[in-house]
Amino acid sequence: MVLIPNHRIIGESILFSGLSDKELEKVAAVTVRKTFGRGESIFFEGDEADGFYMVADGRVKIFKLSMDGKEQILHIFGRGEPFGEVPVFHGQPFPANAMALVKSELLYFPGQKFIDLVMDNPSLALNMLAMLSLRLRRFATQIENLSLREVPGRLAAYLLFLAEEQGSTSRVRLDIPKGQLASLLGTIPETLSRIFARMTDEGLIRVDGRTIYLDDFEGLRDRV
Repeated sequence: MVLIPNHRIIGESILFSGLSDKELEKVAAVTVRKTFGRGESIFFEGDEADGFYMVADGRVKIFKLSMDGKEQILHIFGRGEPFGEVPVFHGQPFPANAMALVKSELLYFPGQKFIDLVMDNPSLALNMLAMLSLRLRRFATQIENLSLREVPGRLAAYLLFLAEEQGSTSRVRLDIPKGQLASLLGTIPETLSRIFARMTDEGLIRVDGRTIYLDDFEGLRDRV
């Protein structure tokens, strides 16, 4: 794992875009770097939100557990993405669980110190509004996928999302195992495997490990 300076990670994030080098150094000065092993919990639902995190390297999943222990993944965050920031500002506990999917380096932002920075940097407050608006749009899309679409439509929508994110209409690479993708899409691995096989038989996709070839991009759009 390559150790990247805190201010570089911070500067690449949408949350801190537009800040000067001097301002980025001020933000970096209040952060604490923490390492979490694969499968290690970062926080639990109900824990006090006394600060938030940003991924410096690795991947983190945010998830809820039902009463019977079923997991629903809400989001997966990668390098430069903050998480857990909303409860810090409204004084509520964390509303979900966070766990490292792989060995991960995280930047921890103590809540009060970060709030003081926001008070001194109005541009930072505007960035937070932009980021939270983007986060809200993502969750709205996920809710729509889970409530209004059948599982094949959810998978098609997710593959199209990856295509846009990765800048390719010919193939995408899954950054999580298929079991975790099933949880993210609100289904079980067996059902997801059947849908992958059906889409392959229909000529929409080809699956090679975590690489998914989008053989019929327009056909996938028609499934959404």
